[in-house]
Amino acid sequence: MSILLEQKQALIAGDGQLPVIMAENAAKNGLEVICISLSNDNYKSLKKVCSKVYSAAPGEVLKIQKILQDEEIKQLTFLGKVHKGLILKRPKFDKKALEVLKAAKKLNDDQVMLLIVAELEKIGVTVLDQTLFIKNLMIPAGVLGNLKPTEEQINDVQYGYSMAKEMGKLDIGQSVVVKDKMIMAVEAIEGTDKCIERGGRIAKKGAVVVKVSKPAQDKRFDIPAVGLNTLKIMRKFKLSVLAVEANETIIVEQEKVVDFANKNKIIIMAV
Repeated sequence: MSILLEQKQALIAGDGQLPVIMAENAAKNGLEVICISLSNDNYKSLKKVCSKVYSAAPGEVLKIQKILQDEEIKQLTFLGKVHKGLILKRPKFDKKALEVLKAAKKLNDDQVMLLIVAELEKIGVTVLDQTLFIKNLMIPAGVLGNLKPTEEQINDVQYGYSMAKEMGKLDIGQSVVVKDKMIMAVEAIEGTDKCIERGGRIAKKGAVVVKVSKPAQDKRFDIPAVGLNTLKIMRKFKLSVLAVEANETIIVEQEKVVDFANKNKIIIMAV
């Protein structure tokens, strides 16, 4: 079902290049992007492509709501990494943020995000599918790059895929590290990069990383994404294969990622 886009779009931006790419693509389509930046990581890049960029901490819900109301925003996209560990630290969590967290029966990703979406809907803001402006970054099935997986690696990918789906079903994480049909590490609150580090240290070398979408993935948040940093960590800990779910995963800066993988003998595949 197609959606009628408002001329003025809001972007709540975490770390990384995805928010910048979204803003660039929206601008190319004649849309104005008002950004609320939760990070210093990409602030300067966002200033170049957004008509306005506000700064806010992830826990400043009242401030974010006021910006959206003052700008008369009706549609919003969440993009970019916001570390889950913030819930433990609770920096600058205002009264409304604490209220939302208190209302959650459990503080997993989906529960928290659905409560935030509900709060936004109360002020007339609709949260859009994260992939709406970046569908060109979704990866179809196949092997990217020059290297092909061995039969043993394919077996590890298949096993890791089924295990990652089970973890996603429980809303624990979306990534696993596998070697010889044994799970070396499962992603939890620490995120994919730290999961790769843990798995790499245990496996020593030659392990496989598998990242998938959740079985009931809400495309408004938490779409799986990988990029150059993922590959750099894999190189550091001598992991050999990155497998992602086809048509459900975003690869940021794909040409650079594939080139890096080729040079460092890392296999990338979408399954």
